[in-house]
Amino acid sequence: MSETPHLRRNGLPFLPGIGLVFMLAFCLSGLRAGDWPQFLGPTRDGVYAGEDLAPQWPPPGPRVLWKRDVGEGFANPIVAGGTLILFHRVDDRDVVDALGADDGRELWSFSYPTDYRDDFGFDEGPRASPAAAGDRVYTFGAQGILQCLGLGSGRRIWQVDTRSQFRPRKGFFGAACSPLVRDGAVYVHVGAKGAGVVAFDADTGRTLWKATDDEAGYASPVHASIGGKPRIVSFTRNGVVSIDPANGKIGFRVRWRSRSRASVNAATPLIVGDQIFVSASYSTGALLLDAAGEPPEKIWTSNDALSNHYATSVYRDGYLYGFHGRQEYGPSLRCVEWRTGRVEWNRDGLGAGTVTLAGDRLLILTERGELILAAADPEGFRVISRAKVLEGTVRAYPALAGARLHARNEKALVCVDLSK
Repeated sequence: MSETPHLRRNGLPFLPGIGLVFMLAFCLSGLRAGDWPQFLGPTRDGVYAGEDLAPQWPPPGPRVLWKRDVGEGFANPIVAGGTLILFHRVDDRDVVDALGADDGRELWSFSYPTDYRDDFGFDEGPRASPAAAGDRVYTFGAQGILQCLGLGSGRRIWQVDTRSQFRPRKGFFGAACSPLVRDGAVYVHVGAKGAGVVAFDADTGRTLWKATDDEAGYASPVHASIGGKPRIVSFTRNGVVSIDPANGKIGFRVRWRSRSRASVNAATPLIVGDQIFVSASYSTGALLLDAAGEPPEKIWTSNDALSNHYATSVYRDGYLYGFHGRQEYGPSLRCVEWRTGRVEWNRDGLGAGTVTLAGDRLLILTERGELILAAADPEGFRVISRAKVLEGTVRAYPALAGARLHARNEKALVCVDLSK
């Protein structure tokens, strides 16, 4: 499946011998402050901590810097060192495009054939957002191809066909876990017997360890220090699993899933101190664990407080902000007290969407393509600015880097200036 990337500079082909030196030197200088190098941002919790955003937008809305057509998929773009990585499907190929984050110009493009077919006739593009670390970028396609590319070159360094190697069940919508890259390892929910969660060597793709028999859900793993110990926390199809990243040894499991076979666990765990929050729809609801000890203790559970269908909530100063209820039934946006599960306020009528936290404000991107700037305030929902930034249906998370929001629907990717 080896492929050669197509390299461009200023929109024109250029010689790799010259271009790669420039690009690699740029990437090796490290990520920029405020980059968005993986799913849910640098700390994998939906929190933006980069350049200040404008306090509000003018009536026409924030300025659109550039826009381009895209292929199929729900993988959100990422931004690392000024390079935007887009993972999408064009015809029968999964494509990784590197673009200038500020101007959208093509830097390189890499593709490989894909045979993924959706059983429901749904979108057949990648679901999992890429992850960038150092001078590498990692992608995980819907049919289970995990690969590592050079961030500056687009050349494939290694690839693992997890479907052939581990033989997981396909699941409803294929592989959807966004890779977690940490301390020389890449962690992925494979979902096979004996290989529910797998750690791969980030440099070679070699399997480091395998853990659990759990099928994969659609959540992504997170890394945290819990009880003073490093842990990988995974929300698999069966529930919450704590794993020692050094050896794959399981610390604890807590079953948390719907009784319905036709259900998914999709929202990524949130970790605050030694406490772990997970939430799912399909009559499952929310769970808050105190994981300082093993086994952990349940602090509260509720199907009525905050049932996240696919979008992960955000946390600020003791409160959660997120979408409650099934996407197709008209969910509501809610503020919920972290320690008790008490609903502080509820806002109907927005439809489904995603939430990003920027300081004391929420950036809400609805499925209808409306971008809303609102106060992250437990006293009530207060809109500061709102604007239509995309047409059609928006399901992918945006990437917020350098005060620029990069968002996509099923046909287009747009870059919007949110700076002062």
